[in-house]
Amino acid sequence: MSGSVRLILSFHNHQPVGNFDGVFEQAYRDAYLPFLDVLQDYPQIRFALHTSGSLLEWLQARRPEYIQRLQTLVTAGQVEIIGGAFYEPILANIPRRDRIAQIQSYSSHLRNLFGQAVRGMWLPERVWEQQFASDIAAAGIQYTIIDDYHFRCAGMPQTELYRHYVTEDEGRTLFVFPDSERLRYLIPFSKPQEVIEYLREAAAQFTNPVLVFGDDGEKFGSWPQTKKHVYEDRWLRDFLDLLLANRDWIHVTTPAEVIDTVPPAGRCYLPDASYREMTEWVLPPETQREFVSLTRQHPDNAEWQKLVRFTRGGYWRNFRTRYSESHEMYARMIGISNRLARLAASEDSDPQRRDLLQAARTHLHRGQCNCSYWHGAFGGLYLPHLRNAVYAELIRADNLLEQFVRGDSAWVDVEVGDLNMDARPEVRLSNQKLSATFAPAFGGHMYELDLRTNAVNLLATLNRRPEPYHQRILDYVANAGRVSGEELASISRDVRFRQPDLDRRIQYDHWPRKSFVDHFLRPRLTLPEFRRNEGVIGDFAVGEWDAGVRKGERRILLELERDGQAGGLSGRVRKTVAISADRPSELLVQYELSGFPAGMPLHFAVELNFAAMPGGAADRYFYDDQGTRIGTLDTVQDLQSAERLSLVDEWLGLDVSLESSVKTGFWAYPLETISQSEDGFEAIHQSVCVIPHWEFLMPESGRWVAELRLVPDTAMALARQLAESARRRRDELGTESAVAVSSGFPGRGTP
Repeated sequence: MSGSVRLILSFHNHQPVGNFDGVFEQAYRDAYLPFLDVLQDYPQIRFALHTSGSLLEWLQARRPEYIQRLQTLVTAGQVEIIGGAFYEPILANIPRRDRIAQIQSYSSHLRNLFGQAVRGMWLPERVWEQQFASDIAAAGIQYTIIDDYHFRCAGMPQTELYRHYVTEDEGRTLFVFPDSERLRYLIPFSKPQEVIEYLREAAAQFTNPVLVFGDDGEKFGSWPQTKKHVYEDRWLRDFLDLLLANRDWIHVTTPAEVIDTVPPAGRCYLPDASYREMTEWVLPPETQREFVSLTRQHPDNAEWQKLVRFTRGGYWRNFRTRYSESHEMYARMIGISNRLARLAASEDSDPQRRDLLQAARTHLHRGQCNCSYWHGAFGGLYLPHLRNAVYAELIRADNLLEQFVRGDSAWVDVEVGDLNMDARPEVRLSNQKLSATFAPAFGGHMYELDLRTNAVNLLATLNRRPEPYHQRILDYVANAGRVSGEELASISRDVRFRQPDLDRRIQYDHWPRKSFVDHFLRPRLTLPEFRRNEGVIGDFAVGEWDAGVRKGERRILLELERDGQAGGLSGRVRKTVAISADRPSELLVQYELSGFPAGMPLHFAVELNFAAMPGGAADRYFYDDQGTRIGTLDTVQDLQSAERLSLVDEWLGLDVSLESSVKTGFWAYPLETISQSEDGFEAIHQSVCVIPHWEFLMPESGRWVAELRLVPDTAMALARQLAESARRRRDELGTESAVAVSSGFPGRGTP
């Protein structure tokens, strides 16, 4: 043997805020628990482990025995605990103050739990910007692990990526370890002996190399087919056996030990980057296809490979330009963080009021969990329950800030400003029950509607848009009947469909699926035609509207007006939105059409979309103005003449009614996206589209008026919360009584 190698094995376990309890449980059963079962049989193999705060909280509450076992391994010196930002945010997606606060609070939590000082942090999704070095160091962290791709983007050759380096920002230093992409692809998918051979090559070519494997713990049992491969087929045990058999030259170690015993190879500065695949996913679809095609050309041409290593993909922050919904969450989060910072700087020393701010900070940090803000092969932007969870945390934080400022009294208020950072003013109407945000510069839409009682944003919708992998679905179906089985297998590679006929369900939206989106339609247009994006003849849906606000003590009016075109005709639409402190659970919207020729037939429609209420369940349904159930929320409804349509989600405790002052036809249908995940391609219910529409002749008076009353009733949710609070109080009193009896308090039980 011509040399030795230090090998760092680091694992990252994560489940996002808001993921289903069953997903936590399955990942625990298939990956986290069996992994410890194996590793505890190899006490000589040391490893580093990062567990995200959202997962750790679940483990502490639901699987405390796992925490106890991990504490034993930490005490024995087998495990180094890696810290990080508490709720796994992308650092580029949150303010500096929140970066430092999340890292510090998680380090403190881990130190108290495991009795070990936290020296390193896991960099969420390995998204790096050089300024993070000073933030991470300021939070008390000594090192982090970054993809070797980042180092290659800095121009460093592969031959220099077998040691750790020191980097710096504003005079604060941080050690950075290159995380081997080659090892991430080998472990655990190649044969164990191939990993050993790769380590042998490194040991032979370099002096005292340090190689780092850092990747998702879910690869060890939770990803498709990996439980059998890793545990039942003994991949992990075979690999660990080989490490022990070669321990004379493979020294399995930890990042902290390397820092303490091996000097850094030098100083480096790294460009803004994330792992290689992420830089592809952030690109627009056509650009992404071109970039991937370019970088995959000529894999065996050495000169070509030298050239393409200088290519770089996209920049993580542009997920917020590619997906407007990501930016909407980000803007809401930034606004709450800024307000919290202002209130926290006040000199209020009341401990109960300070507790309100601390609770708001926790909810804010939970709402910064990264998964809902991006999409690729992973990422949760397309998963409604994860977006809903982010908004729930942000709404709870906002509620606490309002309580800090206003107490428990009834109120109404308006905020006008650049709320979504597009250099145009938006308007937020709020009271003690609702918060509704409008974009006059873009369609006059309501793009967020927060229900404070049950912390639901009814407009956490997602548009249907092109994705590069849609072409893979279409290509697979197009070739299915024309090529041989072997050729089809080559074309499909890992194409898996979770539902049939997904190719027929791919469709794209031409305007934001928000609420109070105004359409002029072709006369006698049918619902099937509208669903195919046919028959819209006006320019009101995405145009700019003039806006004004009239504020009273108990009621606020937002007045929106636009002159526009409808099928060659010119006219004006005026909509007035009213919110009040006295009727806090409703929005009243009056529409007035004018300027169109008298006697002219018009077909006017107002589109509203409702997220957070999925279809396909008996306790989620429509009912009409007679109180009759007419189908679950995934059904298509075409009511000819009605004054009201209501949507119920009993699980959320929510009843949303839309009432019209003028009898109308109601269309309603589900919207679903076709997206990818590690389990394959799938259709996902995103929202319910509800459209009251009126066909009429323009009155001789030159003015047509209708009112819509939107009432999100959360009484069921409030009753459920009160019952749960009473139950908890009874449990607390029962505990106190039990303590009193056992303690022999006078007058309580026997002495």
